[in-house]
Amino acid sequence: MNTKKVWFITGASKGLGLILTKKLLLQGYNVASTSRNKQSLIKNIGVENKNFLPIEMDVTASENVKQAILTTISHFGRIDVLVNNAGYSQIGTLEELSETEVEDNFKVNVFGALNVIRNTSPYLRNQKSGHIFNITSIGGYTGNFAGFGIYCSTKFAIAGFTEALAEDMKSFNVYTTLVYPGYFRTNFLSEGSVKTPNNPIEDYKSAREMEQVHLKDIDGNQPNDPEKGAEVLIALSQLEHPPVHFFMGEDAYHHAKLKLETIENALKAHITLGTSTGF
Repeated sequence: MNTKKVWFITGASKGLGLILTKKLLLQGYNVASTSRNKQSLIKNIGVENKNFLPIEMDVTASENVKQAILTTISHFGRIDVLVNNAGYSQIGTLEELSETEVEDNFKVNVFGALNVIRNTSPYLRNQKSGHIFNITSIGGYTGNFAGFGIYCSTKFAIAGFTEALAEDMKSFNVYTTLVYPGYFRTNFLSEGSVKTPNNPIEDYKSAREMEQVHLKDIDGNQPNDPEKGAEVLIALSQLEHPPVHFFMGEDAYHHAKLKLETIENALKAHITLGTSTGF
């Protein structure tokens, strides 16, 4: 009888989700992987079997997500590890992005993750065990990248509700880990995974420069190995007491430390005025 943990992974047809799925299967785990296109899962991973369940799922449709969870429970009997990995990067300044572009990014990155959590939590809560990984970004901790305000705000939102989720689920022996990856050499900055503004405003020169740096210079030259990133996630799932916050990559550590220094300096510089509001 296979007693390995059951993983449920969103956004598994490419990038980190795909690599993680493959590694887990090689190590004997049971994996339900989801994508908007089931055939891409079958093509890149394989057909359904006792250890692998490919599911076509739209994270933005709660009923569709609910059915995918039910299908997984029916196939494997339980879910032990949830990885909220689905998402995409929307480039653009706050002025130039339309209401639709902004809402679409939030629907996938934020509300999509919430749909999965909402429909998985009853099973984790009732079985009194489990581990939820919410994959955010170093852009969910520091947002000072011109032209990436909306994308970063989606990741900040995930960070915010994950901190609360960790407290919500603590009494049920369900762990929650917020993962802040740096730049990993996947197709995340390639066509289909990143969107540029429909109506760019050329006055935003710093945003255009940052956009081109990401699309032309950083893409394909990211410093982190996704194979190693997947191994790190598996190692985190095996810890007796996994962390709530986990920064992944030397570049993630670099940017996190810069943010901490910025906040610390701001606190010190304005402590008298900032603490002058008491009665």
